[in-house]
Amino acid sequence: MTTPRPRIAIAGIAIESSTFTPYRSSAADFEVRCGTAEILERYPFFAPVADGGTETGQVLREAAEYVGVLHARALPGGQLVGADYAVWKEEILSGLRAALAEAPLDGFFFDIHGAMSVEGLDDAEGDLIAAIRGVIGPDVLVGTAMDLHGNVSEVLFEHCDLLTCYRHAPHIDAWETRERGLRDLVEAASRGGARPHKALVHVPILLPGEKTSTRIEPAKSLYARIPGLTAREGVTDVSIWIGFAWADQPRCKAAVLAFGEDADAVDAAALELATAVWQARHDFEFVAPTGTFEECLDRAVASTARPFWISDSGDNPGAGGADDTTYCLSRLLAREEIRAGEVSALMVSLVDPGSAGLATELGVGGRGDFTVGGRIDARDPGPVALRAEVTALDDAPGTGRAAALRVLDGDTPTGLTVVVTARRSQWASHEMFARLGMSMTGFDIVTVKMGYLEPDQYESAADWLLALTPGGVDQDLVRLGHARIDRPMIPFDAEIPAPAPDRILRGGGA
Repeated sequence: MTTPRPRIAIAGIAIESSTFTPYRSSAADFEVRCGTAEILERYPFFAPVADGGTETGQVLREAAEYVGVLHARALPGGQLVGADYAVWKEEILSGLRAALAEAPLDGFFFDIHGAMSVEGLDDAEGDLIAAIRGVIGPDVLVGTAMDLHGNVSEVLFEHCDLLTCYRHAPHIDAWETRERGLRDLVEAASRGGARPHKALVHVPILLPGEKTSTRIEPAKSLYARIPGLTAREGVTDVSIWIGFAWADQPRCKAAVLAFGEDADAVDAAALELATAVWQARHDFEFVAPTGTFEECLDRAVASTARPFWISDSGDNPGAGGADDTTYCLSRLLAREEIRAGEVSALMVSLVDPGSAGLATELGVGGRGDFTVGGRIDARDPGPVALRAEVTALDDAPGTGRAAALRVLDGDTPTGLTVVVTARRSQWASHEMFARLGMSMTGFDIVTVKMGYLEPDQYESAADWLLALTPGGVDQDLVRLGHARIDRPMIPFDAEIPAPAPDRILRGGGA
């Protein structure tokens, strides 16, 4: 007799949102997929092996009947406009009601990032999953696979049965994690839907990803402990969430979560790893040497390492920055070695639809006067006037219109090129640079709106510094002004209490 395949619905809204940036994310920022075919195409492991899928993905694809409802994802940004969230929330709930009218559901995969902020809500993912539970009922198994920079609130923990997150930063295992989370959900649903035991331990630490990269200690060793813990009898999965540093909400903090068949083993694994995180609480350091932008630029100009990369970390759009602060641009423009063309420098990129449009009108080789940046996040110095020659143009979905502008001193080219785009974007791949006829290694100094460097960038940089610049994702959390997080909390307080058995939040096992 053939065992019926479990019926699994999929939906979610995925964005990382800073509450410290003036930018507001809206539906226009998102890629939205609706229906089963579009949503399953999102997962590369479901593709045929010849097209880059995995063998385990093929097995997983056939192991369940999937019902895609709605999935929306966007580059990190500001808080999501409340009206747009409300529309998608209702579409998800309506889609689930329609799916249930056709046949029962055995599982629901909640495909989220975990650090979405919505105007007027302190716990957007908690709000959404609680509403979904209200539709699908208490008996449907719910699984989620998240970014390790997400937050695990008590509400999210209550309504999800199987929770996991990435184990690497940079996130080289993003799709591996989703495949693991979906596989655990399908397997649990195939066994009749018995709920695993789960245990959550919050650790009151709030740190940026640039201090918790798994390339360096102590995060490297902390995450390396996970395979040993998951190999224990009765333990299925163990995860560490760093939490999201650039939202001022009570849910923002580190979390360790385990689930599996044996309650005692699950409790022990969660408490052991949470204790290890607590023991390392004073050991987290930045992933690269740091300084003010002026200090970083001094070192870059004086260095023989080429290219020398500098991260404009406070305005990193990959964490929610506005992507148009001009603090670094103004200082690059003022640097004499760059103005004289003795040092070539690239500033990539600033979102500025007006400048990108003007460049397109002028065409390659055209010259004009531009006012760049500072329209979303207008902190000092605000919009910057410059004269430039258009050296390359592009138009792609991720960036919209994009232009490379060679800054002029009168009619004389300087050593500075600035990239402007119509859409907020993060220039993290060789392919993006190539579309504008540039190389990641083609300039002496590259200033990029990033935090830690992504793999292509990291491999291209002969040397690298992390500039502690102002912006909506400032690495100096204390000067940002958090007022609503739980206290005590590192780095806002010198000390925090140790994890203890009475601090474990438990669930499942029914």
